[in-house]
Amino acid sequence: MKIIALKEGNFSASRTKDFTLLTDENFDTVKGIKMSVQPFLIITDHDYILLDAGMGWQNREGKTVISELLEKENIRPEQITRLLLSHLHKDHINGSIHKTDTGFEPAFPNAEIYIQRRELAFTMENKGNPSFDFDILEQLISLPNIVWMDEDRGNINAEVSFEVVGGHTPFMQVFWIREYDEIIFYGADDLPQESYLKYHLAYKSDFDGRKAMELRLEWQKKAAEEQWKILLYHDLDKAVIQI
Repeated sequence: MKIIALKEGNFSASRTKDFTLLTDENFDTVKGIKMSVQPFLIITDHDYILLDAGMGWQNREGKTVISELLEKENIRPEQITRLLLSHLHKDHINGSIHKTDTGFEPAFPNAEIYIQRRELAFTMENKGNPSFDFDILEQLISLPNIVWMDEDRGNINAEVSFEVVGGHTPFMQVFWIREYDEIIFYGADDLPQESYLKYHLAYKSDFDGRKAMELRLEWQKKAAEEQWKILLYHDLDKAVIQI
C-alpha cells in the first residue's frame, strides 16, 4: 500500500476553534493548542482511500492545499473512491466540500463518503459548538453518495475494517486497512500525536478522556505485536510511526 500524507499545515487552535496557520515567525507567539491537520490517502490494489478530509485550507491563490498535494502526486480528486470520516469536527470534514460562486460542490465527486449516523445525531444536538461547521455539514450530508453507518464494527470491503470506539467524541470510529502482510491503523483524534503513546493521560478535550487513554494502551500493545503503521493526524512533525 502507498501512504500519502496530505498535510495542510501546522496550526494553532484557539478555545473557540479558530485556526491560525503557524509559521517560523509566529510559532512561539500565537496562543492556542498547536497541531497539524493531516489527512491521509491510502492507495491499495482496489481503492484510493481518503482518511478524513482536512479543513479545506487554501493557499494565497485560493486553491486548496490538498488539491495541490494531490496534483504533485499526479492524482486527480475524481480518483478518490472512498472518504472515511472518523468524526464530524470541522478540521476533519470541511475539506470534503468546496464553496463555489454558485453554491457548494463535493471536493471528491466520485468518492463514497462513510459517516456514522449516531455521530451525526450527537453533532446535531450540539449546534452552537464551535468545533463544528454546520453550514458545511449540512451540505455534506445532502450529497447523494453518503454511506450511512449504523454498526459498532465491521468491514467496508475486504481490506478496510472499522470500529466505533468513542473517546474523543461519543461515536468516533477508527479504521484498519490490511493488504498482503501490511496493516495501517488510523486512530484519528484518540491517537492524534506520537506523544499520546509516551504520556498516558486522560485529556479534558476529549468527550471521554479515560476511554481514549485505555484505547491507546490497548492499541499500543497490538501495534507492537502486529507491526501496525500508525497514522498521526495532528502530529506537528511526524505522519506515520511504527512501534
